[in-house]
Amino acid sequence: MTASIATAAVTTWNSQIEINITQEKQYNKIDVSKVSKEALDNIKKGYGNYTIKEAYVAADGEYKLVLTKDGTDLTATFTPAGDLIKIL
Repeated sequence: MTASIATAAVTTWNSQIEINITQEKQYNKIDVSKVSKEALDNIKKGYGNYTIKEAYVAADGEYKLVLTKDGTDLTATFTPAGDLIKIL
């Protein structure tokens, strides 16, 4: 499964048109066992009481993980080294 989102905005300034297109990273689903050991070690430091439910990876090595704890899911992105980028 891949996920990709694109958005576009058009702005008009004094008869000039400015178009901005933003494309979100594309992530491909991987088996949790494919997340690097280095990343897992760093993720466990902050989220050791969570279980990785789903794992995705982008072409640049960035991970998007669905973590779960007590029936509540949390989706976050991490660098290839396992440093938190953002909680989604």
